[in-house]
This record gives sequence, structure tokens and C-alpha cells, in this order.
Amino acid sequence: MDALAARTCRPIPTGTPRLASEATTVLLAQLGAGWTVADDRLRKTYPFPSFATALAFVNQVGAIADDQDHHPDVLLGWGKATIELWTHTVGGLSESDFIVAARIEQAHRRSTAM
Repeated sequence: MDALAARTCRPIPTGTPRLASEATTVLLAQLGAGWTVADDRLRKTYPFPSFATALAFVNQVGAIADDQDHHPDVLLGWGKATIELWTHTVGGLSESDFIVAARIEQAHRRSTAM
């Protein structure tokens, strides 16, 4: 996961094909537990002990998204945050989705280690 998180998202031109299922499987395995692929989207729900801790995490996700110029959908609720990634220009998953997911995973690990 760390090698994936060390990469940087790049602009993906319209017309670029989405990732093949084999590539998706390889990248998904690098993310670790909890990430799933369904409906051409990458998802994970993170549990938290409170709304405030979930909100703080979502703010970290926002900073990652802005830094990488690749923005997930985020659903915030009491004690949970769900992250959903896909690349609009390819109509499915791209490598950028997995890079951002890996960076989000690192941020979560850092925030729970404190």
C-alpha cells in the first residue's frame, strides 16, 4: 500500500479506458482490508467512536483529494465515514482511484495510531 500511496495522480483524458478487472484485482489487494469494488466504484466505510472523529477524518480526506486533484464522494454519519471513488472520465476505475484510496488508508492509520 505504501508504494501505491507514494505515487501521484495524473490527469486522465476523456476516452481513456477504465482499468481491466485483472489490474483492479491487483491494486485492490494492495489496499488492505475493507475496500470493495462494486458498480465500477471503490468503497470503504471507516468506523469511528464519535461524529467529531469521523468529521476530522473527512477533513483529512478532503485535503488528500485537493492535493491529488481527485475527489471522492464522502458520506459522513455519526461514527462512520464512507469513501467512494471512481473516475468520471473513464466511467469506472482508474489507477488514480487506488492512489487516493491508499493515501486515505495511510491517513486513517495515522489518525488511529494517536
